[in-house]
Amino acid sequence: MDTHPLPVVFLHGIRISGTMWRPVMEIVGERHPVAAPDMPGHGRRRGERFTMETAVDAVAEAIDALGGRALVVGLSMGGYLGIATAGRHPERVAGLVAMGCTMRPGGLLGDAYRMGGRLAARDPRRADRVSERVFRRVLPGPVGEAVVAGGLASEVMPQVIEAISASRPLRSLASYEGPVWLVNGERDAFRRHEAEFLRACRDGRLTLLPRRGHVTTLVATGALARLVLDAALVAGSGHRRMERPGKSDSSVSDMGLAQGCQRKSGY
Repeated sequence: MDTHPLPVVFLHGIRISGTMWRPVMEIVGERHPVAAPDMPGHGRRRGERFTMETAVDAVAEAIDALGGRALVVGLSMGGYLGIATAGRHPERVAGLVAMGCTMRPGGLLGDAYRMGGRLAARDPRRADRVSERVFRRVLPGPVGEAVVAGGLASEVMPQVIEAISASRPLRSLASYEGPVWLVNGERDAFRRHEAEFLRACRDGRLTLLPRRGHVTTLVATGALARLVLDAALVAGSGHRRMERPGKSDSSVSDMGLAQGCQRKSGY
């Protein structure tokens, strides 16, 4: 048993909060120190202005509070923040699990999200109610409860979308030497440029979750926890790439997610 397990910092998605990770954290937290900080403008920090700089600072502070180096796990907005943090503070990020965030910012789909964010911000209370109903419908039981438990903050969406649109995730990935796990739902629109993101990684692997979309990847709580535990084991062992170049690409069932990703990494 590792007497010094690698800490894990979980990063939430847009307009929700760190509570979204509770079901996974309950499992991972039995073996590793864990944290799920609220980002500016979200959860307990609702009302603060969101920028990429303040958000990355919040991630770095959470890592420092756990000892100064951690595996970073993020979904959607959290994935983009994890990538940005790895690029800016590689010495703090022992490894990165980036989920639902392999779409290049901008383009027509980005414009659609930007418009949706502006509409949500016009009537955030209504947008919050609609979002809560949708989350509870597509994420039944404890998973849906965890997602909405910290409250919703639709008013911050335009700030987040603008910040991510101005970011350079491919450049950040290319500069980061640590291990990266890209994880997408098979039906997720945000996997659109996953091949480019994988190529940008110096040490990357891609895992697809069949029949899953964007946030519905959270339904596979046990499998996600196993993936995080496996990634923490690799990142915490002083993982180094082999001289043989190459990337991995796997598509596995929910129950085989962690094992499949690890088996196909090739390192």
